[in-house]
Amino acid sequence: MTLPLSPLLHFSHVNKRFTVDGQPIEAIHDFNLDVAPGEFVAIVGSSGCGKSTLLRLLIGLDREFQGAIELDGVAVDGNASDCAIVFQEHRLFPWLTVTQNIALGLATQPLEKAERDRRIAGFIELVGLSAFSQAYPHQLSGGMAQRVAIARGLVASPRVLLLDEPFAALDALTRQQLQDELLTLRAKASITALLVTHDVEEAIYLADRVVVMAPRPGRIKRVVAINLPHPRHRGSYEFHQLREELLHELTREGPYVAPSRELIRDVEALYIAC
Repeated sequence: MTLPLSPLLHFSHVNKRFTVDGQPIEAIHDFNLDVAPGEFVAIVGSSGCGKSTLLRLLIGLDREFQGAIELDGVAVDGNASDCAIVFQEHRLFPWLTVTQNIALGLATQPLEKAERDRRIAGFIELVGLSAFSQAYPHQLSGGMAQRVAIARGLVASPRVLLLDEPFAALDALTRQQLQDELLTLRAKASITALLVTHDVEEAIYLADRVVVMAPRPGRIKRVVAINLPHPRHRGSYEFHQLREELLHELTREGPYVAPSRELIRDVEALYIAC
């Protein structure tokens, strides 16, 4: 019998309040979630449901909350060196080259120069930018700049990679390409990932589980396991059904009733005929 893995990340009864114009606003209410080592979890929900706030609490950008957040059994204390975060904007320093921007991810690592250089070069190659190692951000496309941001997040070999809508600003083709590259990087680096996104299709394509958040205050409405093998096909019936199910959870009340394959086939035939 295979014993279940102990959670790497543990959120227990997490609550977060802000004060706006002198009035308390509850942003997150009783959030409970365990994330296993190597798992990819996506959090979806409308604006204002506390998705990005959860990442900020985990990485220590905000230390004021109630409840407990633990990384490998140890309470986070604002110095989550085992976590790295990639934001929607690449946030590269314009006066630094690709190599120098990625090197910032090792700023606190006590490494010899040879090991530092080897690791940086390895991740530049991993994200397919060896020919641009000395380029500056203004010489890169949006997708290339985001690859640099991901490499900077991974270069210190974090145990957890946090992704705050990292592809939202990119065009559809580049977004899909980087989603595929992220899955490849995840497999090679053996990392645990926590993704925040508005994009239900992106969540289904990437994640092992999807956490659906209800807003005001942000709270878990449902956790959905994505039991589809990789590579996943966005046009499959199973993918479409999961997409409709999650959209139903985000926009409607009551249980979701899946359409039959026959109904979908008839609707598609009618659409083609028109």
